[in-house]
Amino acid sequence: MTNHPEILAWVEEITALCTPDAVHWCDGSDAEYAALTSLLVARGTFIPLNPEKRPGCFLARSAPSDVARVEDRTFICTKRRNEAGPTNNWMPPAEMKARLRAKFAGSMQGRTLYVVPFCMGPLDSPLALVGVEITDSPYVVVSMRTMAHMGARVWNKLGTTGRWLPCLHSVGHPLPPGTPDVSWPCNEDKYIVHFPQDPAVWSFGSGYGGNALLGKKCVALRLASWIAREEAWLAEHMLILGIHDPDGNSTYVAAAFPSACGKTNLAMLVPPESYRKAGWRTTLVGDDIAWLRPDSEGRLRAINPETGFFGVAPGTSPSSNANAIAAIARNTIFTNVALTDDGDVWWEGLTDSPPAHLTDWQGKDWSPDCGRPAAHANSRFTAPAEQCPSIDPAWQNPEGVPISAIIFGGRRPGTMPLVYQSFNWAHGVYIGSTMGSETTAAATGAIGQVRRDPMAMLPFCGYDVGEYFSHWLEMRRHIRHLPRIFHVNWFRKGPDGKFLWPGFSDNMRVLEWIIRRCRGTVAGHETIIGWTPHWEDFNHEGLEGFTRDDFNKVMAVIPAEWRAEVLSQGELFLKIYDSLPKELVYQRELLSARLSLD
Repeated sequence: MTNHPEILAWVEEITALCTPDAVHWCDGSDAEYAALTSLLVARGTFIPLNPEKRPGCFLARSAPSDVARVEDRTFICTKRRNEAGPTNNWMPPAEMKARLRAKFAGSMQGRTLYVVPFCMGPLDSPLALVGVEITDSPYVVVSMRTMAHMGARVWNKLGTTGRWLPCLHSVGHPLPPGTPDVSWPCNEDKYIVHFPQDPAVWSFGSGYGGNALLGKKCVALRLASWIAREEAWLAEHMLILGIHDPDGNSTYVAAAFPSACGKTNLAMLVPPESYRKAGWRTTLVGDDIAWLRPDSEGRLRAINPETGFFGVAPGTSPSSNANAIAAIARNTIFTNVALTDDGDVWWEGLTDSPPAHLTDWQGKDWSPDCGRPAAHANSRFTAPAEQCPSIDPAWQNPEGVPISAIIFGGRRPGTMPLVYQSFNWAHGVYIGSTMGSETTAAATGAIGQVRRDPMAMLPFCGYDVGEYFSHWLEMRRHIRHLPRIFHVNWFRKGPDGKFLWPGFSDNMRVLEWIIRRCRGTVAGHETIIGWTPHWEDFNHEGLEGFTRDDFNKVMAVIPAEWRAEVLSQGELFLKIYDSLPKELVYQRELLSARLSLD
């Protein structure tokens, strides 16, 4: 418990509003975790897994209506609408608070109100942010214990005067006397609301993922991005990866990818055998979110504000991500995956062939010929980051790790080469601001519709995205040693519809060229879009069947496709035109000019 007078007063206020049957102040202890998981098992929310196969692991099944983030019910409530920008849902703060107070009134009847202190970032880091989440969901409490520093250590850090962020959450399913509970309580009317000028988060109706684990997307991205703009740092939807060469040199990169682009696979990459034999290795600092701040010497350093993984299960396998498979072998909460007959878990892509029988994510019998997926497409695992075999020794360094390169990427069957480097910082910001993935596969010579996701932050930016671009441009004034900026695309296809690049562990070859460019030890080929590698400078040793002709295809810069790309970018730029930095308009004009001269 705490003696912080503001927190005590706030908890008293919310208790009076939500009328729970009891209040529990969380201490984050092993005993508390054991008691709460036992409670969740008794309620039917958790199914204990086979202790020999998955020690300390549980399976949860959510309500079918509560399986993912709800972007259409996510709001940024600022005093002026333009502060939230055209890509965020907005409502005046006073109006939204009045609406939510009516929702929260009596919402915890029959339940326990849990007071959860959490710290995003290493406890003694200058970048750390402390929040206090009130919730009526024990599932949220045990998940937050994995995803953030939580409990008595956070109370100690706060003392009686420490800065903190109030985060209010309810599943919105009260239990009047005599009302039976359900295994996954939630409410069809959902709100995930951010008040960045307070700052605070109020979330109602959902018990799932980023809707309910408020330290994750709500605090670590939406609120943190607003705070970062005010304090001259960056809160980004990025992984942090360490690359260590045979000579003992370490290089750290941060990388942003939209969903379904192999972000976790890259974060936990295992180098090819030829690299491992030569002495290369990679380490993980963070798989999802990065906070980046210039240090006293003007070098950009990054911390991972989380302590756990909340990863997508489908597609994760020993071949695609061996480190993730090792990380989730124990002490993991699985949500909406399938259950095997011997008490283990399964999802599509885990093995080459599915088991003959499973219990699917909705608790129904499942067989390979039943015509429906066994695991939900957004099924998840929640596991401690320290269990990852490749975790970096400095992952909890309060000062962070130095960032030499920033990488952007998307799923593009055409247009984008395997890798290219920006000409300068402003050009790199332009590349990040226009990144995205194609929604449909591209046929030969055709370009699919591109869904833009600037810096992979479009759903997570806590203010106007045009102002966000301006903040990126402004950061060059604060960073003396600017990281190099690159774009990668693992997903380019040939005329036969097959991928031109093997991907997975072989992405290490691209990373090697990137770090060699950062160190100035390799030349680049100047093209109309940026710097690309020469075949002679690209490590293809041990890459069987990949010829110089294949390299030329995956690296091709086709002017006709890029002209269509420039036109396609205009849709996003037009939407945010009022706040779009003119420097990015200028970068687009420069690219158009280079294309016209080609």
